[in-house]
Amino acid sequence: METIYNSIKEFKKKYPSTIAWRTKRHAKVVEKHLNPGETIRYAFAAQSGFSAFDFFNTYAVVLTNKRIILAQKRLVFGYIFLAVTPDMFNDLTVNTGIVWGKVNIDTVKERMILSKISKRAVDEIETEITEYMMNEKKKYISIQN
Repeated sequence: METIYNSIKEFKKKYPSTIAWRTKRHAKVVEKHLNPGETIRYAFAAQSGFSAFDFFNTYAVVLTNKRIILAQKRLVFGYIFLAVTPDMFNDLTVNTGIVWGKVNIDTVKERMILSKISKRAVDEIETEITEYMMNEKKKYISIQN
């Protein structure tokens, strides 16, 4: 868990205009759901949703060697956990505004919008996710053929 939390903390230090709250608790949810042999490649925090006025839906977003994980520890009890495997990944879109950027992850079943990210960080996030997913999708395609 310290590795995930420290990665998110480093991300926040590098990109301080990213809005994120309670990242240590969100990182614990990710840790709980890591599978044996799964390693962390990249981690960051972002708000979920597209509303310009919603600042309280922070997610820990972790790219592992097997999937993308989004996790949020709810304020009172419970948590939200989402996982995107390479075979379910469709597309990634990046938008930037005056202060923040958004990353839209499109999957076969749903679309996840990660917002209130420092606009300087979205290029790094896009590169990390796209490079990983394209390499992994090649493996899925070769297995199916």
